[in-house]
Amino acid sequence: MDIKSILREYVEQIQEKTLVLKENVEISEHLQYHIDNNLTLTNNIFRAYSKGYFNLVNEVRELWESGLISLNEEDTLMVESDLGKTAEINGEVVYLDAPIEIQEELNEAEYRGRKVNLNKPFRTPGGPKKFAVYVKSPKGNVKKVTFGDSGKLRVRNSNKKAAKSFRARHKCDQKKDRTTAGYWSCSIGRYAKQLGLSSSNSW
Repeated sequence: MDIKSILREYVEQIQEKTLVLKENVEISEHLQYHIDNNLTLTNNIFRAYSKGYFNLVNEVRELWESGLISLNEEDTLMVESDLGKTAEINGEVVYLDAPIEIQEELNEAEYRGRKVNLNKPFRTPGGPKKFAVYVKSPKGNVKKVTFGDSGKLRVRNSNKKAAKSFRARHKCDQKKDRTTAGYWSCSIGRYAKQLGLSSSNSW
């Protein structure tokens, strides 16, 4: 194959249509902007690894998996990857296929005008509870959740009998909402090291 043929093939690949809707479906204004301006998914208008970036990738992935949009080769590879998907690791929700330093940045938020770390419980010597953690509500608001006994009772999760009683009494197997004190109380063993606890056993 001569150089002209190689260049022609390369140009055709670059110009290959992508983000072509197969049906009239409701899409976000951000995806519509990409379509209107012939932008590929890989040429995402959002800052790389930002939440807007991941949201757009996930939107296109959902359409692609439903057979509602056609993509070029590069965009197909992107949605076939785990980019933008999430998983819970050691009690923290992280984005897959994103660098570690990006994860730390995404876990930062602002609470009452100051930067805080999300989903990282800490001790609160001044009360009103023994521990606290900053989380995001489903609406995107940052809230401070306090938990733990307000008195001098110790966390006894190292005692198997006490731990079993606590889990049953507080129905820990049903605590899934990270914006509640119950979830963090039941999950306290995961953060034993940073909270200065002697045992990493779960309640």
